[in-house]
Amino acid sequence: MNQSKTGELLKLLRKEKGLTQEQLAEKLFVSSRTVSRWETGSNMPDLSILIELADFYNVDIREIIDGERKSEIMNQDTRDTLKKVAEYTAVVKKKLRKRMAMMLSCSVILLVFSSVMYGTNGFNGFIIESKCRSIMGFTLGFTTALLVLNILYLLGVFDKLNEKKAAFMYRKRTETTDDE
Repeated sequence: MNQSKTGELLKLLRKEKGLTQEQLAEKLFVSSRTVSRWETGSNMPDLSILIELADFYNVDIREIIDGERKSEIMNQDTRDTLKKVAEYTAVVKKKLRKRMAMMLSCSVILLVFSSVMYGTNGFNGFIIESKCRSIMGFTLGFTTALLVLNILYLLGVFDKLNEKKAAFMYRKRTETTDDE
């Protein structure tokens, strides 16, 4: 997939409809900056938005992905399947975000608890003070690391890394195919 070709086609399709980036952004509920990134090829739309774009421009989703027009039109079964895949992906992402938010909440609570317990002998002699400090020190470090990982996830850092990995693997596969 050539992102710049895809971007050029998206720009051409938008201009054929006589829309500005701002107008298209309003129709798709995204920012005009996002539309600009699609059209320059620096970013690609999510699958659900690709389906909306294909419907809006009345083109095959493969045309958008390939960055060039084809004569065939995507049949309804393919469109329905892609919509279901997009909905499934959205549900999975929502569940994962909810799970990560819950883990983030637990991490914050555990971090506060560990911080309080680290500074005091909160177990009143049940555990030797030096052991208690060791346990609380480990818990404090662990929860801090978990908190950082959750924040990175919620900021989308891991999504970006996965996209770069997928792009790298795709290039590697296409280079291998071209060499054969």
